[in-house]
Amino acid sequence: MATKESIQTAYIDYVLTEGEQPRSVYIFAKHNGMAEEEFYNLFGSFDAVEQSIWADLASKTIAEIKTQEVWAQYSARERALSFFYSFFELLKSKRSFATYSAKKIHKSFTTPRVWESLKNEFEAFSITILQEGIERGELTDRKFFADKYKDALWIQFVFVLNFWINDMSAGFEKTDEAIEKGVNVTFDLFQRSPIDNLLEYGKFLAQHGGIKEKMGF
Repeated sequence: MATKESIQTAYIDYVLTEGEQPRSVYIFAKHNGMAEEEFYNLFGSFDAVEQSIWADLASKTIAEIKTQEVWAQYSARERALSFFYSFFELLKSKRSFATYSAKKIHKSFTTPRVWESLKNEFEAFSITILQEGIERGELTDRKFFADKYKDALWIQFVFVLNFWINDMSAGFEKTDEAIEKGVNVTFDLFQRSPIDNLLEYGKFLAQHGGIKEKMGF
Protein backbone atom coordinates (compact mmCIF):
# COMPACT_ATOMS: atom_id res chain seq x y z
CA MET A 1 0.00 0.00 0.00
CA ALA A 2 1.41 3.37 -1.04
CA THR A 3 1.95 6.00 1.64
CA LYS A 4 2.46 9.73 1.51
CA GLU A 5 6.16 9.25 2.24
CA SER A 6 6.67 6.47 -0.33
CA ILE A 7 5.07 8.59 -3.06
CA GLN A 8 7.18 11.60 -2.11
CA THR A 9 10.35 9.50 -2.24
CA ALA A 10 9.43 7.93 -5.57
CA TYR A 11 8.54 11.34 -7.02
CA ILE A 12 11.87 12.86 -5.95
CA ASP A 13 13.74 9.91 -7.44
CA TYR A 14 11.86 10.25 -10.73
CA VAL A 15 12.28 14.00 -11.25
CA LEU A 16 15.94 13.92 -10.32
CA THR A 17 16.56 11.01 -12.69
CA GLU A 18 14.45 12.25 -15.59
CA GLY A 19 14.69 16.01 -15.03
CA GLU A 20 10.93 16.47 -15.32
CA GLN A 21 7.63 15.32 -13.84
CA PRO A 22 6.18 11.96 -14.97
CA ARG A 23 4.04 12.18 -18.09
CA SER A 24 1.04 10.73 -16.26
CA VAL A 25 -0.05 9.36 -12.92
CA TYR A 26 -0.76 6.03 -14.61
CA ILE A 27 2.85 5.65 -15.77
CA PHE A 28 4.21 6.81 -12.40
CA ALA A 29 1.96 4.40 -10.47
CA LYS A 30 2.80 1.46 -12.73
CA HIS A 31 6.52 2.19 -12.48
CA ASN A 32 6.28 2.14 -8.66
CA GLY A 33 4.08 -0.92 -8.31
CA MET A 34 0.95 0.82 -7.07
CA ALA A 35 -2.58 1.24 -8.32
CA GLU A 36 -3.43 4.64 -9.79
CA GLU A 37 -6.19 4.91 -7.20
CA GLU A 38 -3.60 4.70 -4.40
CA PHE A 39 -1.93 7.83 -5.69
CA TYR A 40 -5.17 9.78 -5.95
CA ASN A 41 -6.21 8.73 -2.45
CA LEU A 42 -3.30 10.82 -1.19
CA PHE A 43 -2.58 13.46 -3.84
CA GLY A 44 -4.54 15.21 -6.56
CA SER A 45 -1.56 15.91 -8.80
CA PHE A 46 2.23 15.88 -9.02
CA ASP A 47 2.25 19.56 -8.03
CA ALA A 48 0.46 18.54 -4.84
CA VAL A 49 3.23 16.02 -4.13
CA GLU A 50 5.86 18.70 -4.60
CA GLN A 51 3.93 21.11 -2.37
CA SER A 52 3.74 18.51 0.37
CA ILE A 53 7.50 17.89 0.30
CA TRP A 54 8.23 21.56 0.94
CA ALA A 55 5.51 21.86 3.60
CA ASP A 56 6.71 18.73 5.40
CA LEU A 57 10.23 20.15 5.60
CA ALA A 58 8.80 23.15 7.46
CA SER A 59 6.54 21.15 9.77
CA LYS A 60 9.36 18.72 10.60
CA THR A 61 11.68 21.63 11.37
CA ILE A 62 9.11 23.25 13.67
CA ALA A 63 8.47 19.99 15.51
CA GLU A 64 12.20 19.41 16.03
CA ILE A 65 13.12 22.88 17.28
CA LYS A 66 10.24 22.90 19.77
CA THR A 67 11.77 19.86 21.49
CA GLN A 68 14.91 21.84 22.40
CA GLU A 69 15.28 22.29 26.17
CA VAL A 70 16.01 26.01 25.73
CA TRP A 71 12.99 26.64 23.49
CA ALA A 72 10.84 28.07 26.28
CA GLN A 73 13.56 30.59 27.16
CA TYR A 74 14.13 31.71 23.58
CA SER A 75 13.08 35.19 22.49
CA ALA A 76 11.06 35.61 19.28
CA ARG A 77 14.26 36.53 17.46
CA GLU A 78 16.04 33.41 18.72
CA ARG A 79 13.10 31.21 17.75
CA ALA A 80 13.13 32.63 14.22
CA LEU A 81 16.88 32.09 13.95
CA SER A 82 16.47 28.53 15.24
CA PHE A 83 13.88 27.82 12.55
CA PHE A 84 15.99 29.29 9.76
CA TYR A 85 19.18 27.46 10.73
CA SER A 86 17.37 24.16 11.32
CA PHE A 87 15.31 24.35 8.13
CA PHE A 88 18.33 24.87 5.91
CA GLU A 89 20.28 22.20 7.75
CA LEU A 90 17.43 19.77 7.04
CA LEU A 91 17.15 20.99 3.45
CA LYS A 92 20.73 19.85 2.77
CA SER A 93 19.41 16.28 2.64
CA LYS A 94 17.16 17.30 -0.27
CA ARG A 95 19.50 19.77 -1.95
CA SER A 96 19.10 18.28 -5.43
CA PHE A 97 15.30 18.23 -5.22
CA ALA A 98 15.15 21.77 -3.79
CA THR A 99 17.35 23.07 -6.60
CA TYR A 100 15.27 21.28 -9.25
CA SER A 101 12.00 22.56 -7.77
CA ALA A 102 13.08 26.15 -7.13
CA LYS A 103 14.65 26.64 -10.55
CA LYS A 104 11.35 25.76 -12.24
CA ILE A 105 9.65 28.70 -10.55
CA HIS A 106 8.86 31.73 -12.68
CA LYS A 107 9.80 34.98 -10.99
CA SER A 108 6.76 36.98 -9.90
CA PHE A 109 5.40 39.05 -7.01
CA THR A 110 3.05 36.29 -5.91
CA THR A 111 3.90 33.18 -3.92
CA PRO A 112 4.75 30.30 -6.29
CA ARG A 113 2.11 27.59 -6.18
CA VAL A 114 4.66 24.99 -5.13
CA TRP A 115 5.45 27.05 -2.00
CA GLU A 116 1.88 27.85 -0.95
CA SER A 117 1.68 25.09 1.67
CA LEU A 118 5.20 25.90 2.84
CA LYS A 119 4.13 29.53 3.29
CA ASN A 120 1.07 28.45 5.30
CA GLU A 121 3.27 26.43 7.67
CA PHE A 122 5.79 29.25 7.94
CA GLU A 123 3.18 31.96 8.56
CA ALA A 124 1.38 29.98 11.26
CA PHE A 125 4.71 29.54 13.04
CA SER A 126 5.68 33.19 12.53
CA ILE A 127 2.37 34.56 13.82
CA THR A 128 2.76 32.56 17.03
CA ILE A 129 6.33 33.64 17.83
CA LEU A 130 5.72 37.26 16.80
CA GLN A 131 2.56 37.57 18.91
CA GLU A 132 4.37 36.09 21.91
CA GLY A 133 7.21 38.53 21.28
CA ILE A 134 4.78 41.44 21.30
CA GLU A 135 3.10 40.20 24.48
CA ARG A 136 6.48 39.92 26.23
CA GLY A 137 7.45 43.42 25.12
CA GLU A 138 10.30 42.21 22.90
CA LEU A 139 8.65 43.61 19.78
CA THR A 140 6.71 46.82 19.21
CA ASP A 141 2.98 46.52 18.63
CA ARG A 142 2.66 49.15 15.90
CA LYS A 143 -0.88 49.87 14.77
CA PHE A 144 -1.48 48.74 11.16
CA PHE A 145 2.12 47.48 10.84
CA ALA A 146 2.44 44.67 13.40
CA ASP A 147 0.14 42.47 11.30
CA LYS A 148 2.67 42.79 8.46
CA TYR A 149 5.63 41.49 10.47
CA LYS A 150 4.94 37.94 9.29
CA ASP A 151 5.07 39.13 5.68
CA ALA A 152 8.46 40.75 6.23
CA LEU A 153 9.73 37.51 7.77
CA TRP A 154 8.41 35.48 4.82
CA ILE A 155 10.16 37.81 2.36
CA GLN A 156 13.37 37.29 4.32
CA PHE A 157 12.86 33.53 4.22
CA VAL A 158 12.35 33.49 0.45
CA PHE A 159 15.45 35.65 -0.01
CA VAL A 160 17.56 33.22 2.03
CA LEU A 161 16.06 30.23 0.20
CA ASN A 162 17.03 31.66 -3.18
CA PHE A 163 20.44 32.63 -1.77
CA TRP A 164 20.97 29.04 -0.56
CA ILE A 165 20.02 27.60 -3.95
CA ASN A 166 22.87 29.59 -5.51
CA ASP A 167 25.33 29.29 -2.61
CA MET A 168 28.51 27.45 -3.61
CA SER A 169 30.45 28.07 -0.39
CA ALA A 170 31.76 25.13 1.66
CA GLY A 171 29.12 23.93 4.09
CA PHE A 172 26.88 26.76 2.83
CA GLU A 173 28.61 29.08 5.29
CA LYS A 174 27.56 32.12 3.28
CA THR A 175 23.92 31.12 3.79
CA ASP A 176 24.49 30.95 7.56
CA GLU A 177 25.87 34.47 7.37
CA ALA A 178 22.89 35.63 5.30
CA ILE A 179 20.52 34.13 7.89
CA GLU A 180 22.24 35.83 10.81
CA LYS A 181 22.38 39.24 9.17
CA GLY A 182 18.96 39.08 7.52
CA VAL A 183 16.94 37.83 10.49
CA ASN A 184 18.66 40.22 12.89
CA VAL A 185 18.05 43.22 10.65
CA THR A 186 14.40 42.20 10.22
CA PHE A 187 13.85 41.86 13.96
CA ASP A 188 15.64 45.17 14.59
CA LEU A 189 12.87 46.75 12.53
CA PHE A 190 10.24 45.04 14.70
CA GLN A 191 11.69 46.50 17.90
CA ARG A 192 11.21 49.95 19.36
CA SER A 193 13.20 52.70 17.69
CA PRO A 194 13.62 56.50 17.96
CA ILE A 195 11.00 56.81 15.22
CA ASP A 196 8.43 55.22 17.54
CA ASN A 197 9.27 57.82 20.19
CA LEU A 198 8.90 60.58 17.62
CA LEU A 199 5.53 59.26 16.43
CA GLU A 200 4.26 58.98 20.00
CA TYR A 201 5.41 62.53 20.73
CA GLY A 202 3.64 63.76 17.60
CA LYS A 203 0.49 61.94 18.67
CA PHE A 204 0.76 63.50 22.14
CA LEU A 205 1.08 67.01 20.65
CA ALA A 206 -1.90 66.39 18.37
CA GLN A 207 -4.04 65.25 21.30
CA HIS A 208 -2.95 68.01 23.66
CA GLY A 209 -2.30 70.83 21.24
CA GLY A 210 -4.75 73.09 23.06
CA ILE A 211 -2.55 73.23 26.16
CA LYS A 212 -0.24 75.86 24.72
CA GLU A 213 -3.18 78.25 24.13
CA LYS A 214 -4.39 77.73 27.72
CA MET A 215 -0.89 78.50 29.00
CA GLY A 216 -0.71 81.72 26.98
CA PHE A 217 1.86 80.64 24.37
